[in-house]
Amino acid sequence: MTKKTCLNKKKIEFAIDRSLKDLKTDYIDLYQVHWPDRPTGPFSGKLEYEHENSDNSVSIEETLDAFNNLVKVGKVRHIGISNETAWGTNQYLKYSEQKKLARIVSIQNAYNFLNRGFEAGLSEIAIREKVGLLAYSPLASGYLSGKYRNGAMPKNSRMDLFYNFWPRYRTINSEKAIEEYWNLAKNFNLNLAQMAIKFLRNSTICYLGNNWSNDIGTVENKYR
Repeated sequence: MTKKTCLNKKKIEFAIDRSLKDLKTDYIDLYQVHWPDRPTGPFSGKLEYEHENSDNSVSIEETLDAFNNLVKVGKVRHIGISNETAWGTNQYLKYSEQKKLARIVSIQNAYNFLNRGFEAGLSEIAIREKVGLLAYSPLASGYLSGKYRNGAMPKNSRMDLFYNFWPRYRTINSEKAIEEYWNLAKNFNLNLAQMAIKFLRNSTICYLGNNWSNDIGTVENKYR
């Protein structure tokens, strides 16, 4: 397998310096790994994990060490991960404890009515280890707004513009689930988007900061 790695010390330091320059600031409050450097599970386009001894990805230990240096010199206050698995999350926590390195405080993964994979293994880790979930795709790429029901395709919507890029929620089972959620929301005088957001608000594993709460309030009002 040929792969250009990106989470080594040199590239991480280049990226943070570029970000600080572009943002015109001296530090970043939360700096996250956007994607695991290794090929893994559903994030590699496969449902199951297939181990490759020959993959040349940067080790989590090396990545964490580079992030720790950013915290030590004051360029970053806190670090987090994104699109990570239970194994990967545990590796970050293990190396942090063993080597006395900066500890991850957040994980940013997809979480919504149609994608609850986080609950299977990551939720226990997140709660026990106090690694807050910053859920992305709360409306499942717009499907939980209801605008794609019954085959609708609003012009210039995400699905209209990038149809082939977003197949994950375009399945028969997802369509059935959306209809069930739609009817359930109606029973409680809510629309689907409101119910989807309230699901996150009431979640015990999802952390919503002040800015998140304000943004979600805007979304809820929009779909009233």
